[in-house]
Amino acid sequence: MKTFQTFDIESTYRALHSRFPNHNSAPVIGITGNFSEGNLSLAPGYYASILKAGGIPLIIPPFENDNILINLLDNIDGLLLSGGGDINPLFLKEEPVKELHNINPYRDQQELLIARLAANRQIPMLGICRGIQIMNAALGGSLYQDIYSQTGSELIKHNQDLDRAYASHTVRIATDSQLAKIMGQNTLPVNSFHHQAVKEPAPGFRISATSADGIIEAIESTEGKSMLGVQWHPECFILNGDECMMPLFNWLLQEADSFRQAKALHQRILTLDSHCDTPMFFEQGINFATRDPKIKVDLHKMTEGRQDATIMVAYLPQKERTDEALLAATAKADQLLNEIEHMVAMNCTAIDIAYTPKELYRLKQAGKKAIMLGIENGYAIGKDLSNIERFRKRGVVYMTLCHNGNNDICGSARYNEGNLGVSDFGEQVIHEMNRVGMLVDLSHAGEQSFYDALDISCQPVVCSHSSSRALCDHPRNLTDEQLKAIARKGGVVQLCLYGGFLRTDRPATLDDAIEHLHHIVNLIGVDHVGIGTDFDGDGGIIGCNDSSELINFTRKLLYERYSEEDIQLIWGGNFLRVMQQVQKI
Repeated sequence: MKTFQTFDIESTYRALHSRFPNHNSAPVIGITGNFSEGNLSLAPGYYASILKAGGIPLIIPPFENDNILINLLDNIDGLLLSGGGDINPLFLKEEPVKELHNINPYRDQQELLIARLAANRQIPMLGICRGIQIMNAALGGSLYQDIYSQTGSELIKHNQDLDRAYASHTVRIATDSQLAKIMGQNTLPVNSFHHQAVKEPAPGFRISATSADGIIEAIESTEGKSMLGVQWHPECFILNGDECMMPLFNWLLQEADSFRQAKALHQRILTLDSHCDTPMFFEQGINFATRDPKIKVDLHKMTEGRQDATIMVAYLPQKERTDEALLAATAKADQLLNEIEHMVAMNCTAIDIAYTPKELYRLKQAGKKAIMLGIENGYAIGKDLSNIERFRKRGVVYMTLCHNGNNDICGSARYNEGNLGVSDFGEQVIHEMNRVGMLVDLSHAGEQSFYDALDISCQPVVCSHSSSRALCDHPRNLTDEQLKAIARKGGVVQLCLYGGFLRTDRPATLDDAIEHLHHIVNLIGVDHVGIGTDFDGDGGIIGCNDSSELINFTRKLLYERYSEEDIQLIWGGNFLRVMQQVQKI
């Protein structure tokens, strides 16, 4: 095995802090260790490459305590899945082929789990050889147990006899891939030590490199996430003084440092999503305490995405406006608020209801998540103004005046025959909301209703989940003039993460949401914008699809050079400023 004669570890340690001069320490990279013959081992190229890139390597041994594993993941900034023996096909629900080599019972279960948990937490991840296979299998892809017998490939020798520090064949890198940007080339000489390989990439991944015989040599995230796997062994080259593969490790360290900054920022600031519709799923028997696949907001996902709080709404679709239907709407709103309160009570050690901005900060200090209550559609009050004060006393912080369709309060942005504005009854509703300290929410309101409400309200107003019509021509979005008007009133617009409000020509991504944010900030300033995801109400986009992925939004804000003060305002500071002003009444 190669020695470190060509690699100066001591000088690399001295360079750690100079690599990331603006932070207290270098990123910590967890590296999965190889357990065999009763010993834990790790080829020196792995930690040598991490050190060279400016990181602190932390070797992860195989163990069975999931709580310790989760704690470990919460304290690393990046993950390197290292190479090693074959993966047991039984874990992939397959029977072994006769060509299968030695498997390692100590590694497979833990590493499949660690890859899933790391992906849930958005931890930057690089998989090498066996590592690419672990990452792919853990996230839903398939593998060849033996490429020669299962593909018939005989064109390339994938297990070289040549020294590990030298390339033996080339791979073709997709021109438009992240890997091409990292390596700066489309044909790359690589080494090769495998007979298992990726068969089909996992959902959310693409093939980014192949060998001449068509074997998949690299995969990467299609969702803008920091996840990349390569089939060769890039860590071997540095031991021969060859830095040709260092761009891969530099990429991992850059992503890990971005992730570390975002984690630290989330510890210092409060992150509030101003609109989610999770109660719509109560009838499906969801379990908020688990990582429930039916919903986008639960305790696990909020923790993974380092989200502190959300405003959970009692949503009412617009139906008939008869006396009987209006009474049923009010009863339904009360039922949903009861169910939210019950859900919180069932998880009271981890979450609580907050009624004021001050209580949100208190709960964050106590290490608990927070839920605020909202109502989506003023249909909930019927024609009884006293319901407004009653709902406010229940803790409702805002009410959306309408939804998709006109009601007795105002005309909607959708299905609004006659372009109706705020009615006489609606004017009384807005005055009463001002009186009792309930935010007036103009998302879903038609343009005439929007301007009428601004004139009527003596307090700033909010749009809890709306985007820019200049960038996406949808009636639910706000024109530039509406954006300017809400800013002049001292209000705030919360960017909605529903794809149809961000663009219509293709599925929306996190980059599209950032473009809407840029537009709003450039037009009315950073003091009047926030985030209202609309999760569980059709919200969710590529790269930011549920609460676990909200930290990706913060990483994008850091990448776009928003300051910590700006990010604090965007992540709830602006919305809470308006709430505090309205609640002072």
